[in-house]
Amino acid sequence: MLSLGAQVSPLPSSPPHAPLLYSRPSSPSPTAPAAVAGAASAPRSLCFLGRSRSRSRFAAELTRRPTMAAAISLEAGSGLAHDLGSAAVTAGVALALLKFYEELAKRGVFEEKLSRKLVHISVGLVFLLFWPLFSSGTYAPFLAALAPGVNIIRMFLLGIGLMKNEAMVKSMSRSGDYRELLKGPLYYATTITFATSVLWRSSPIAIALVCNLCAGDGIADVVGRHLGKEKLPYNPNKSYAGSIAMAVAGFLASVGYMHYFHTFGFIEETWYMALGFLVVSIAAALVESHPISTELDDNLTVPLTSFLVGSLIF
Repeated sequence: MLSLGAQVSPLPSSPPHAPLLYSRPSSPSPTAPAAVAGAASAPRSLCFLGRSRSRSRFAAELTRRPTMAAAISLEAGSGLAHDLGSAAVTAGVALALLKFYEELAKRGVFEEKLSRKLVHISVGLVFLLFWPLFSSGTYAPFLAALAPGVNIIRMFLLGIGLMKNEAMVKSMSRSGDYRELLKGPLYYATTITFATSVLWRSSPIAIALVCNLCAGDGIADVVGRHLGKEKLPYNPNKSYAGSIAMAVAGFLASVGYMHYFHTFGFIEETWYMALGFLVVSIAAALVESHPISTELDDNLTVPLTSFLVGSLIF
């Protein structure tokens, strides 16, 4: 055992790679502190240089970037120009439509009463088609109401005799008397102006007002004169056919414009709203068939009924 232990050589006290690990110089070179100092100072100088460049870049960006007030004024200015153009287009179409019916009245293409009712039906409904042209600015409904608002002044001047337009008087009055324009046609223009400037396109009451006045009341007269043999017991001047036609036409037109404005995102299309339009149209037809509408004017009583009943429902 002793001879065997004597033959075994002892293990080395350090690993074979120890010379590689301990081959570094014992003292640093004279240039090492300077290199370390330079390495430490270089990032700081670059950092300060980067900060100064970013600050100058940020200042330049501020000078190029428009202020909030300037951005708002630019947006408002473009919206105003857009709405002025939309108002001009709407007024031009309305005027062209009136001129078209004036020419038809001059040439005697339609019967005088039928020509007047065609104006009554189409002008307001066509005007509604142009509401989506306008922006969402606060001034948009007032610019949209310029066309019917000007027509209010026009009806008033024609009704008091300061303006002369025989063709327009003939196409809008029942008897051909210019003073009649101070009633029905003036109420008609006032209703369209009120629905546009006050209620606007997000209100179902505005739809009910215009549709029952234009489609409902207009169709009632046309159907009543041609198919209205059975008269109402409380008003011999009105018929079952005319009153039913008014309720149906006002309701269908209201539902149609509900869907039309829904496609643009102005209102939410619901069954409750459709049912509300039906109730308003029936109420407007009942009031229109009453003798009080003949004494006053159905262009006044129908919008008032639509507004009051619609305010209770919607």
